[in-house]
Amino acid sequence: MVAEEPGEIRARMPQSPVNEYAARAWSGWLALAVGLALVVGGAVLASSSASDAGGIAALLIAVGAVVLAGLTAVAPGQARVVSLFGRYSGTIRDTGLRWVNPFTRRQRVSTRIRNHETEVLKVNDADGNPIETAAVVVWQVDDTAKAVYAVDDFIQFVATQTETAVRHIAGHYPYDARREDQLSLRQNAEEITSRLSAEISARVASAGVHVIESRITRLSYAAEIAQAMLRRQQADAVVAARTRLVEGAVGMVRMALDDLAEQGIVDLDEERKAAMVSNLLVVLCSDHATQPVVNTGTLYQ
Repeated sequence: MVAEEPGEIRARMPQSPVNEYAARAWSGWLALAVGLALVVGGAVLASSSASDAGGIAALLIAVGAVVLAGLTAVAPGQARVVSLFGRYSGTIRDTGLRWVNPFTRRQRVSTRIRNHETEVLKVNDADGNPIETAAVVVWQVDDTAKAVYAVDDFIQFVATQTETAVRHIAGHYPYDARREDQLSLRQNAEEITSRLSAEISARVASAGVHVIESRITRLSYAAEIAQAMLRRQQADAVVAARTRLVEGAVGMVRMALDDLAEQGIVDLDEERKAAMVSNLLVVLCSDHATQPVVNTGTLYQ
């Protein structure tokens, strides 16, 4: 089958204002040791009897608290988007205990692989027939800066754009093909899935999301036309079966006549050939077993 080349199905999404880059971060174990030492030292100094030690103790504790505030634990499958007074300062992807500027804001973003399955959507296909369809998309955050700053809620954004793409694809192609060179939702699942993945990827790219895979999980006619379409499919199947049966029967009749003529078993005139062809086609194409009639007279009786 030759697949048709429909128009480009691409969404025009705005460019993201930022792109991800690595934040300046250091190992947090040294900072943890220094911060704890300052806090403990300040507490010990505050408990001493020296009258002038209170101010120094408070200062040590305050500095230690500031140092400890810069500690950030990054778990596997997570990243931290760092910003300082509203300005993006980079992303921490290295796992473990890290230390950054304690005055920064560190927003947690999951970079794990996720699944999103749409609800069953009722859409009109390219022929105007109502169909029910659903899809699942496998995705993960590829650019944390875009995910945080380009959209309000990147999870909801992916859900909405996936549903939009499924509706667009389902409405762009017919459920069943009417021509040999036409793509359809039912007969060309791989091609349709590829185009669905491409459109979802184009729609969510501005949010820093990478689509790993998408699949159509449900595809059927809507309930109000399901019975009528089932009868049509059954009729198409009967016609196709009959066509194949007739083609096979004609071939068998041709082979029988050629073998009889080649081997010289019987010499049939045109009228007898026509009768033989008629009888063989009835036998080969009949739905029920035929009952033979034995001719006890002459060949022309």
